[in-house]
Amino acid sequence: MSVIDISALSGGLKELPPLSLYIHFPWCVRKCPYCDFNSHEAKNGFDEMAYVAALLADLESSLPQIWGRPVTTIFMGGGTPSLFSAAAMDALLCGIRARVRLHPDAEITMEANPGTFESDKFKGYRAAGINRLSIGVQSFDPAFLQGLGRIHNGDEARRAVDIALTHFDNVNLDLMYALPGQTPAQALADIDTALGYGITHLSAYHLTIEPNTLFARYTPANLPDDERSADMQEAIEARLAAAGFEHYETSAFARAGYQCRHNRNYWTFGDYVGIGAGAHGKISSHAGVLREARYKQPAAYLKAVAAGKPVQEAHKVGRQDLPFEFMLNALRLTGGFEEELFAERTGLPLVLIARELKQAEQNGLLERTGGLIRPSLKGQRFLNDLLTLFLNDGD
Repeated sequence: MSVIDISALSGGLKELPPLSLYIHFPWCVRKCPYCDFNSHEAKNGFDEMAYVAALLADLESSLPQIWGRPVTTIFMGGGTPSLFSAAAMDALLCGIRARVRLHPDAEITMEANPGTFESDKFKGYRAAGINRLSIGVQSFDPAFLQGLGRIHNGDEARRAVDIALTHFDNVNLDLMYALPGQTPAQALADIDTALGYGITHLSAYHLTIEPNTLFARYTPANLPDDERSADMQEAIEARLAAAGFEHYETSAFARAGYQCRHNRNYWTFGDYVGIGAGAHGKISSHAGVLREARYKQPAAYLKAVAAGKPVQEAHKVGRQDLPFEFMLNALRLTGGFEEELFAERTGLPLVLIARELKQAEQNGLLERTGGLIRPSLKGQRFLNDLLTLFLNDGD
């Protein structure tokens, strides 16, 4: 980081960013071997209405931090939110509307897994106010699904998409590539199957071996090498571009008008309240940026909510760290960001990172044109190298 005395710089936000709500559902049928999210197998079931009550109490405890601010998007992630009934989701959304100013055109997304699809239940989700689905398909090929430890097969994946499109016109499919033994042609076959449904949004994720997962302990054989993985990525991007999808974020592709508004708020360093076991939040005020984390274990979370203290950790983001945190998010957007956004969301002048921006340009990782800062194609391919330039190294 450039040697600048930040304490001498004027700071503070002139205007608060848009506000979203993230809700975490920690249970799933079975833990996938590649998953490092806060998810727990529901071996003995769970009390869904008790959890809904805890979520609403958690939200209520956050109200003083966000009082009067409208919530523009809601995202229900997990775990598997679709394990919950439509009645539980309706009670949750009614409770949210009673406590916050929910924008009348709010995007409300729920993640769903194909192994939990029932037509009447998803009709009930739509009636409750959920207007966007994100389905964790991962692949339509039964052999790859088995290798990933998924609870559904290819036929169930197709049936899930059919049911989703019966009740929703805004549907995302999550797909994975660079799977063990996968060829570029097989990766494209999944893309083509997804495109055949006329979906509006697609997320294509490179399989990553994360620490503290089963795959980290027992790494699958025949993982594609970097060159073959890159071939898959380029082929997927080309196929989706030809189909009219914009590659707007590292792993996200959308038809015009269907970018995920909730995730865009993350990438543009917006605010979000995070409720539920293990949920994280980011709340700005004129005093700075606060990050929070809830208790991860469901039992510990429920106990903490009952005691009126659901937040396990909270810390103010240091002004030295704000530039990197902003760039960590904003540079995931392939279209980049307007220069003014940096000051709007951090309260700091762009000159603070002038040296790093210049170095990134010289390295061919960044482009600056017409007041826009965006990663180059090379910067998109080597995003970690680009981000490292903005790390606070303590100098």
